[in-house]
Amino acid sequence: MTSTPATWTIGDHRWLPGEPPLAPPRVRVIADNDFSGDPDDLYQLVHHLLSPAVDVRLVVASHLAPGDPFDPGPGSAANALARVHEVLEVMGLDAADDTVDGGSRVVLGSDDALVDTATPQDSPAARAIIAEAMREDDRPLYYCAGGGLTDVASAYLIEPAIAERMVLVWIGGPEHAGVALPPPGVDSPEYNLNIDINAARVVFSDSTLPLWQVPRDVYRQCLVSDIELRERVLPHGRLGKLLYDALREVNRFALGHTGGYPETYALGDSPLVLFTALQSHFQPDPASSAYVLRAAPAIDERGEAHLRETGRTIRVYTQVDVRLMFEDMFRKIAAFARWQRAAAQD
Repeated sequence: MTSTPATWTIGDHRWLPGEPPLAPPRVRVIADNDFSGDPDDLYQLVHHLLSPAVDVRLVVASHLAPGDPFDPGPGSAANALARVHEVLEVMGLDAADDTVDGGSRVVLGSDDALVDTATPQDSPAARAIIAEAMREDDRPLYYCAGGGLTDVASAYLIEPAIAERMVLVWIGGPEHAGVALPPPGVDSPEYNLNIDINAARVVFSDSTLPLWQVPRDVYRQCLVSDIELRERVLPHGRLGKLLYDALREVNRFALGHTGGYPETYALGDSPLVLFTALQSHFQPDPASSAYVLRAAPAIDERGEAHLRETGRTIRVYTQVDVRLMFEDMFRKIAAFARWQRAAAQD
């Protein structure tokens, strides 16, 4: 029989060893991901929730492209929502704390992509995004997107003023010409961009949203080995088993396509945590990772990115601090599991 985990609330970090944090979280985060898809998003969500430097204001459950092999739909956004609640239950996050400012902290995104670049997909997520962005709070707000851009693009189309009040960090898009080459046998459009091409066109070409982009060549750097996951994730309670088993299911599914046993997996959504929770102490910024400034490329109707010499400037990351990112994640998962075990014995 599985025991009920000890409960805690967002912002309550008593599972941390030693003294509690000396100050409240210094940044706000909206975590948006296709949680019924590639399970790297589950690692990102858990890591964000276990990071005392961030206040996770909203978790947006977003959709996948129709026919996606992880979840062909329809209803991939609703399936993502259910997956988030499963993770929160395993973590013991108090259901009574699943609200923020009178609304749910976990919100349902649109199940459909934008039909054009002018018409938003109105949803509970889009309205919650606007409310959080427009709320008075001196702390920076980062919109951390690890999948498609439907909900943030919709929120912008409904209320363009949100662009002045947050930074969008997006995992997605192809390599930038002159910066990196695509990998062999690559698909086009890039996976996350293909979830909603019109939303990407809104964000890159039409919006004024400050954008930090982690393109495909960079999120592919975020490799962990199977032995690391076996020894540093799997042993750590129900949460560790959930996270490890999610990747094992992907490996079983992918065996027919990889030609053999793969020893690594790209946890490509983890830079969302690195760039927000793990900023430098002084002059806060993702100081241990590298980027270039580029004019935002133009995205055409097919999802192809075209270099532009002029236009608004975006950050394009070229390298991420994998050591800091994953060592922090492994140690937080271990510390949390120790607290859960001790709390269960009391």
